[in-house]
Amino acid sequence: MEAVARPSEILTVQDVANILRCSKAHVCNVLNGRVPGLPPLTHLPMGRRKLIRREWLEAWLESAKR
Repeated sequence: MEAVARPSEILTVQDVANILRCSKAHVCNVLNGRVPGLPPLTHLPMGRRKLIRREWLEAWLESAKR
């Protein structure tokens, strides 16, 4: 059984935008695969909210820089 993630490991779209220093709209475009040359960012949709685990963001950053 996997341990429940600490709240700080779960990021919102606003948190990701702050980390990447871009707009929430741009993060939403990345989540939906609408940015040419970048793979979509893995996320968990919960209704209208999109949640991103910090490890998914870090893995996406590594894959995007190649």
